[in-house]
Amino acid sequence: MFSSATQSNKLTKIGIFYDGNYFFHVSNYYLYQHERKARISISGLHQFIMAEIAKAEENLQRHCRIVDAHYFRGRISAQDAQARDLLFKERIFEDILMREGVITHYLPLSPDGEKGIDVWLALEAFELAIYKKFDVSVLIASDGDYLPLIRKLNTLGTRVMVLGWDFSFVDQNGNRRETRTSQAILEGATYPVLMNSIIDNRSRRTDPLIDNLFVREKNTDNGHHSGFFKEKTNSEYNGIVIKIKKGYGFIRPENSDENLFFYYRDLIDCDFNDLNEGDNVSFCIGKNDQGACAKNVKNIIH
Repeated sequence: MFSSATQSNKLTKIGIFYDGNYFFHVSNYYLYQHERKARISISGLHQFIMAEIAKAEENLQRHCRIVDAHYFRGRISAQDAQARDLLFKERIFEDILMREGVITHYLPLSPDGEKGIDVWLALEAFELAIYKKFDVSVLIASDGDYLPLIRKLNTLGTRVMVLGWDFSFVDQNGNRRETRTSQAILEGATYPVLMNSIIDNRSRRTDPLIDNLFVREKNTDNGHHSGFFKEKTNSEYNGIVIKIKKGYGFIRPENSDENLFFYYRDLIDCDFNDLNEGDNVSFCIGKNDQGACAKNVKNIIH
């Protein structure tokens, strides 16, 4: 599959670097949009990486070892995470990363989104490749901005594997969303791997290596399921608006301590600017990339 150098009697040292926001987006796609209906397993992904590198390097798999793994992502504030009922989910995922030996790196999210994460990832990946002398650095990323990093790693003699995904889907608002991995970083990598092609390859459908890329059903959505989300999505519930932000807010359903996110476009029969914290509302259950959310929100006038 790949050109390679034979290292049958030598340990191949692997370093893995996750663009966390990208990985989370991909994992959401497989949970909510793809027929697999499951998140990507960190342990399964690491086993896959070692197997692919062993094949590419013409080495025994037991001689290909992940010696370092790092996860980089922007992080919302604790207050917002609590309001959106994300603290527990984030802690569960961090426990998974910890068990797999993945070191986490977070920067606070600014109003404009992630700032500086890609630079931090690139600096850490380059520095660690120098000091730990990785044979192969694996980038789980899609952005063309990582091309200079790949070129710098190549000057060290470090081979680079890029794991990318190409896919598209129609979101809950009827808009087509597309994710594509930069052609530049695929061409710059020693070992470019388009994961969607491998996962959707019918000849590998029953391959345990591919099946283990996904979390078992009991752990789907990091083991935390919304009781409301299990109900029929067209059922109507009542709740109270507990927080209003610029263009979105959160609802506390009756008889529940789980807060549900809603977007201004999810309101019907009322204007977002007329909605206040403490207002009673009715709503239906929907889904977005974060999980359960409130849809068809109506202000109840008493």
